[in-house]
Amino acid sequence: MIDAQPTRPQQIRHVAVIGGGVSGLAAAHRLTELAPEIQFTLLEASERLGGALETIRREGFLIEGGADNFITTAPWALDLCRRIDFSEQLIQTNSNCRHAFVIRRGKLRPIPDGFVVMAPNKIWPIMTTSILSPFGKLRLACERFVRAGEIRDESVASFCRRRLGRETYERLVQPLIGGIYTGDPEKLSLRATMPRFAEMEEKHGSLSRAMSNARTPDDSSSGARYSLFVAPRDGMTSMVDAIAARLPAGSIQLNTKVAELAHTSSGWRVATADGEAFEYDAVILATPASVTARLVADTDRRLARELDGIHHTSCSIISLGFRRDQVAHPLDGFGVVAPHIENRSILSVSFSSLKYAGRAPDGSVLIRVFIGGGCQPELADLADDQLLDLATRELGELLGVRGAPQLTHVSRPGAVMPQYYVGHRDRVERIRERAGQLAGLFLAGNAFVGVGVPHCIHMGEQAAEHVVETLRGGAPRDASRNALSP
Repeated sequence: MIDAQPTRPQQIRHVAVIGGGVSGLAAAHRLTELAPEIQFTLLEASERLGGALETIRREGFLIEGGADNFITTAPWALDLCRRIDFSEQLIQTNSNCRHAFVIRRGKLRPIPDGFVVMAPNKIWPIMTTSILSPFGKLRLACERFVRAGEIRDESVASFCRRRLGRETYERLVQPLIGGIYTGDPEKLSLRATMPRFAEMEEKHGSLSRAMSNARTPDDSSSGARYSLFVAPRDGMTSMVDAIAARLPAGSIQLNTKVAELAHTSSGWRVATADGEAFEYDAVILATPASVTARLVADTDRRLARELDGIHHTSCSIISLGFRRDQVAHPLDGFGVVAPHIENRSILSVSFSSLKYAGRAPDGSVLIRVFIGGGCQPELADLADDQLLDLATRELGELLGVRGAPQLTHVSRPGAVMPQYYVGHRDRVERIRERAGQLAGLFLAGNAFVGVGVPHCIHMGEQAAEHVVETLRGGAPRDASRNALSP
């Protein structure tokens, strides 16, 4: 057990931010902005900051080991970039090829213009696509006449088959959802992953009717949606570094694994793996759900069980650099998604250097292949040479790639993508209630209400805001909202 005494003057407020991913960094930065009088220490177990965000430069290629961009309709990442004077470093997607492909019987077919994840906004592209059979198109056209469901929470797959038909689900929605969440839509909760579509059904009775009634830039077409994504010119790590540069000197401790967390009468004691222990007034846990569960297990086993119940998937990312003349396909899009019924060994393919400038040397292209996920978890754990063989074989069949790549790199982010299964929102509410009973404990990260970079930033910033409010004596009336804000 932890037996160290406090090592700070009693009058100084000191906060521990555990986890140096983008959520923890956002929390630390927000503390600096709002309350410079509050001291904090950011504890990161690994040798670097950024978590799943990592940029590697090799032989003129810029390789991302995780997410390579973020969406701007959720405003929190863009707002943070503005506040740290980083927004001028953001670049938009290539405007010449803002669409993607889906595999149909081994061939690449463009995703119909106006089909936004699972809602059609334009009739003609759907009616003329070769992805769906005549029967599939007819069933999709009947979506306006399908009655609204009465299930409180259902899977994405169930919702899509009910509203759009089995073929549209299998050929379009499943691969798109798989590409976003690397998960199995048969298990994912619609209301937790994509509540917008449940709301569209409730309000308008039909997805297509809702899209027709609200033509926003986000909804107008699949190509327009791609325009809403941005990336740092020098990679995601440059944004991580820009946030870290705004933090006080000495506030970051790398290679510092937290071994034990204990709730005391005066706050929280944090013990590290090297035997040191310190006392803090509050703790922000910006760690993966499994790590958070381990750290709170001695304090609240029920809370730990709820956190452990949040599943995660693994996906290996194989980055391959080729000379442009090695690739037969025109690469006139941003990438490819693979329906599970096509029995491919890949989830998706991203044409990284076509999406954003500066990702490959002149005359070369950078392609990322995603393998594993919720439907084929065993593939993510293959050896590097096996993953490279799978990736190059698939690219040869789909894109006409010939010859050995100029560059190869395998990234293994690990089980970092949370899966919001049916019932997830109820689980999060139980976590909120349990954690809310532990004064001075605040949770952040992608395991709760959003998996993208903007939501991670938002969660971290909200945690910091609640810490400041609590330590200044103005705790919200609902104490449970301190621990985990929606």
